[in-house]
Amino acid sequence: MKSKFLVFIIYTLIIFYGCDNSKINTPEMKEYVQSILKERAEKDSLFQFDQYSPFHRDTSVTFKPLKYYDPDPDFVFKSKLHLYDKQDTVTVLGTRGETRRVILLGYVELKKDDKNYKVNIYRAFSNAGEIYHSIWFTDRTTGKETYGVGRYLDFEFNPDPDFIYTIDFNKAYNPYCAYTSMYTCPIPREEDYIDMAIEAGEKNFH
Repeated sequence: MKSKFLVFIIYTLIIFYGCDNSKINTPEMKEYVQSILKERAEKDSLFQFDQYSPFHRDTSVTFKPLKYYDPDPDFVFKSKLHLYDKQDTVTVLGTRGETRRVILLGYVELKKDDKNYKVNIYRAFSNAGEIYHSIWFTDRTTGKETYGVGRYLDFEFNPDPDFIYTIDFNKAYNPYCAYTSMYTCPIPREEDYIDMAIEAGEKNFH
């Protein structure tokens, strides 16, 4: 508990002394930033102490706090989900060369610096048969500041066709295979490349 609290305090100091404060000049934005930092501190604590974390499964990998870009509201977007007329089942490769069959459900539209970007949404199935939805992407930081395979964003599907989703790249994270080769994970397809530098979310671990 003390370790978790200490990490949170450290993140708090980083945000106030290391970030562009002109972007967090309202109470709502400060509250948002604190929520992001709190999530990151909790994840560090989970990865360090939980028996099911990748660092406990592979004890040859030493835990250290995960690395992130500073929270940046410029990488938070709003969009409806545009369903494809034909929701094809496509093949996604895993990092061990295995194939996975997932459904290309639709896409969200992002606008930044007067450019529009289309980001695919996938419907996939866990080993237990549970349905989940994800964004798997690469961008201009991939293989440089961020994990070379790509990063992920969770996506909570809402059946309301007019629902407005929040796509927050400050919550972009590395799959477990970024920490240890004991795991395999889906590789974003060529179509999942976003042609901008998404300087938000998790950075390289190694």
